[in-house]
Amino acid sequence: MTAGADCIAISEFEFQKFRDFFYRRTGISFGDSKRYYVDKRLLERIGKSGMESFERYFARLRHDVGGEIEQLISLFTVNETYFYREEHQFDCLANHILPELTSHLPHGARIRIWSLPCSTGEEPYSIALYLLENWPEIEDYEVELLASDIDTAALAAARTGIYTARALHRLPRDVVQRYFSKLDADRFRLSNTIRQAVNFSQVNASDPHAMQPFAEIDVIFCRNMLIYFDDRSRQGTVDAFYESLCEGGFVCVGHSESMSRISSLFRVRRFPQGVVYQKPGDYR
Repeated sequence: MTAGADCIAISEFEFQKFRDFFYRRTGISFGDSKRYYVDKRLLERIGKSGMESFERYFARLRHDVGGEIEQLISLFTVNETYFYREEHQFDCLANHILPELTSHLPHGARIRIWSLPCSTGEEPYSIALYLLENWPEIEDYEVELLASDIDTAALAAARTGIYTARALHRLPRDVVQRYFSKLDADRFRLSNTIRQAVNFSQVNASDPHAMQPFAEIDVIFCRNMLIYFDDRSRQGTVDAFYESLCEGGFVCVGHSESMSRISSLFRVRRFPQGVVYQKPGDYR
């Protein structure tokens, strides 16, 4: 942070102004308890931009000078993630969800799985690796993996497929050896074959228009995103998921999240590995 930014104070009015603006652009809602968190990151960006006041910086932000909105989105949506996080859901996918879906599909049928938000790619790549290793029927179907996030910097990192040893710590050693090449003491690159198997795109989940192109999805992984939304944004996102899914499609959310509290549109399905949510109706 620059010396100039150290002298800037953000008033309550300015905090509310920024909070409303960021909510409209991303669907992410900051409560009053997040005031210190928001101020600290705002002041960091104000300092780096060379602005002398919040008002001057906010004008830059509103006009998105120099891609400032993307910079802020990256700053406020940083989440630590790693391969095979909440592995029980991948187990559920391979051993229950996909066998149930494919029992109604002919060999060679397309299966679409969507990871949102995908952050820097660990989740969609984990799905690819887990299915290759644990679902023998994968060669019998055309599996299409989609991955979306609002953060363009995270998406760029995902496409490069370079990860630290920390991100790989849950992967079996033989999986790392088969699918990663070691770049140096702490960095590994995922194989080009796996990287090309995932189609990445920028999507704002709280924007209904941005969600419309996604259709005929069989399984959605949306883990640890809804907790950052307010009730209105949650409802809109869940409604969009319902429209995107095929009849009988599934949604997997984070262990601390519940779709039942948001919408009554989905059936609760209980498997040995946990709870998932299903769109009612006959399978496609």
